[in-house]
Amino acid sequence: MNSQILHSDPPQAVSNNSLCLFDTHCHLNLAPLATAPLVYFQQAAAVGVKALLIPAVEQANWQDLLAWRQQQANWHIALGVHPWWAAAESLAVLTELEHLLQTHAGQITAVGEIGLDFALAAETFTKQQQFFSAQVALAKHYQKPVILHHRKSQPALLAELKRQQFTEGGILHAFSGSQQQAKAFLDLGFKLGIGGTITYPRAEKTRNAVRKLPLCALVLETDAPAMPLNGFQGQANTPAQLSAVFTILCELRSESVEQLAEALWQNSHHALRL
Repeated sequence: MNSQILHSDPPQAVSNNSLCLFDTHCHLNLAPLATAPLVYFQQAAAVGVKALLIPAVEQANWQDLLAWRQQQANWHIALGVHPWWAAAESLAVLTELEHLLQTHAGQITAVGEIGLDFALAAETFTKQQQFFSAQVALAKHYQKPVILHHRKSQPALLAELKRQQFTEGGILHAFSGSQQQAKAFLDLGFKLGIGGTITYPRAEKTRNAVRKLPLCALVLETDAPAMPLNGFQGQANTPAQLSAVFTILCELRSESVEQLAEALWQNSHHALRL
């Protein structure tokens, strides 16, 4: 644990204690955040982050997240197998996932983090696709939104979602791309996860798309402890940094701070059916 991260000052951001922000993608159960999750959430709450979604990445996370969900009303969870972990998992674990979706339907907000990552070794692609297809089918059957991971895989994700006629929606995590790329997911009922990418001036294509996309398409996220913001490279990200992402979004958009905050809060609840 890096004590500097744990006790660092909140990021420079819009200062308004009345704001309600929702971190729709935060791995509070991964190191270093897992050593003091409540402390990190309290730091985030102090700068307006009132709720978050914690997506699992492997079967080993599921029971812990279910326990957290029972203890923290504002910590929502998604259960699934991330494509980075798919190669090491057995497809048999999806039997347990289905059982949990049956028996804990009210506690499981979404299926995730799932998806396809074609930046990984080619020998993982078949297993990734098997996991993704099966988890989309479970989400469809149990009427849960999905949290989508993507790298070099958006066309394949869209093809599978369309093949299964998936209409439960969810969030495309870590959106970075053009308006045209965004529209393909918006047409399927998804929201776009906006995070640290927009804090980098060089990400002009994404920043320009975020300026022009309809406000109803956007939700905020950090992906903490990953995806550090511009100026924080090499440090663990935290959910408190969501306020800094929000600040940049306010600079990119024409709406008022209050309008943006209210719309993002409502969008998050709509995407996750809360």
